[in-house]
Amino acid sequence: MELEEQPEKSVEKLPIQIRYTEMTDAKYLKEWLLQPSVARWFPMYDEVEVEDAVGRWISFCRYKCSLTAVYEGVPCGLTTLYLQPYRKLAHQTEFGIIVGDQYRGKGVGTQLLTSLMQMAKENFNIELLHLTVYAENPAIRLYRRFGFQEFGRQTHWLKDDGIYAGRIFMERFL
Repeated sequence: MELEEQPEKSVEKLPIQIRYTEMTDAKYLKEWLLQPSVARWFPMYDEVEVEDAVGRWISFCRYKCSLTAVYEGVPCGLTTLYLQPYRKLAHQTEFGIIVGDQYRGKGVGTQLLTSLMQMAKENFNIELLHLTVYAENPAIRLYRRFGFQEFGRQTHWLKDDGIYAGRIFMERFL
């Protein structure tokens, strides 16, 4: 099954290159996760938790299942398949995606997700991709455009300063 070309809104699409993620991309990932407009969509509380998340996320680059978008020689976004270590689960996997604040709305997420889906299918024989996203995250529009369907919700997922936030579970067969 060919991946469908996804219709793009009329936005300025950055001429980016997609390459495998390298360990040196960790500093950009950390920088993005610490940006307030980005951090609000991730569950890490402080810099210590961000550093832990970066270490876990970037460690997947050794399996060549993580991609980095580069604009004018500088990373601007990153996506990773969290490959399953067990054979009975290897047909499916969760993924994460992040785009630096200044690169949002410029087609970077679309290009990353297109490349990730192709890599998942061709290189890892992934049949089903799934993700978790904050219930209010505008990225849900991107996921729906790519054919991801909601399959569940958790209303009291995390608690920050006494306020609960929910999450949505989404999936898509490749």
